[in-house]
Amino acid sequence: MKRKNFSFKLISRHKNARLGKIFTKRGNIDTPAFMPVGTLGTVKGLFVEDIKKTGSQIILGNTYHLMLRPGTNILEKFNGLHKFMNWEKPILTDSGGFQIMSLSKLNRIDRKIGAIFQSHLDGKKIILSPEKSIQIQKSINSDILMVLDECPKLTKNREILIDAIKTSTEWAKRCKVEFGNQKEKALFGIIQGGLYQDLRLKSLKELEEINFDGYAIGGLAVGETQKEMFSTVKKITEYMPQNKPRYLMGVGTPSDILGAVNEGVDMFDCVMPTRSGRTGLAFTWEGKINLKNARYQNDKSPLDKNCNLRGLKNYSKSYLNHLIKSNELLASMLISLHNINFYQQFMSEIRKSIKSRTFTKFYNRYIKLFN
Repeated sequence: MKRKNFSFKLISRHKNARLGKIFTKRGNIDTPAFMPVGTLGTVKGLFVEDIKKTGSQIILGNTYHLMLRPGTNILEKFNGLHKFMNWEKPILTDSGGFQIMSLSKLNRIDRKIGAIFQSHLDGKKIILSPEKSIQIQKSINSDILMVLDECPKLTKNREILIDAIKTSTEWAKRCKVEFGNQKEKALFGIIQGGLYQDLRLKSLKELEEINFDGYAIGGLAVGETQKEMFSTVKKITEYMPQNKPRYLMGVGTPSDILGAVNEGVDMFDCVMPTRSGRTGLAFTWEGKINLKNARYQNDKSPLDKNCNLRGLKNYSKSYLNHLIKSNELLASMLISLHNINFYQQFMSEIRKSIKSRTFTKFYNRYIKLFN
């Protein structure tokens, strides 16, 4: 049943793994959840109707990119991104903080102002302040908004990380003021601090004092090892609020997700299913399959014999190998759809295993398969 106001319910736990449900006015989200990434209002190469059929309950859009194209004027004419892209379910928007890092050559940070960008499209000067980020997300009409933060590149320099926390906390306060008292939507804070537990705890404490609807772990999946990521997640999740969603941003492979669920994370997003699909890499219950490989040239078997989406079970690995070698767009579309569908199957099985208290068995079976 839909609820008008945003809320989260923790249903059960198996050790640290959590089974829950997020309630929004546009629909509910079973957690642990994976969010397909629709940076520009499209999950690359996929029809919205097909994304729904995979069981996806929420997708992610990006504040910085949607600000540039199509722009808030157009989005506001459609009352937001949902109607514009024909997706009536919940949307979470990244604040633009990741682009501060990924497009660092095109911007500079002024703590009092925000991030000052040179547009990667036309070179124009763009100021993305904390207030502006929230205003854009309101124009997008997203259901879960993220604070604007400073996400440093991978570093062991504590001074850089401490400075980023200071900036992120100040910006988080400004985002909360601009967000206002909106019960139908949610605003998440983002924990920074690199690989240092004390800095992560410092960031979390400062964010808890501001009081957000959920908390994200940022600044990971930026080049650290999987072991370092799991260790960092473990050291912070045990201190995060039990009654609010926990979101690990930009992660990742099925084993990344599985390891983070094992430490109590509820939400994930990553471009990997579709980006891999465009390069011929498929995720299956037997592991990763590189369909470019000549070994699949004469393979009559499908990627998933039980998948009826777009008749995927009727396409052989041989045919997909042929499409890839012929540079046909259909290859990336079919493999991307398969990958998103697999990720949602994977999340569904994770939830079932937590409910049945067999998660440890599931974890041990699959944790190393996708490395």
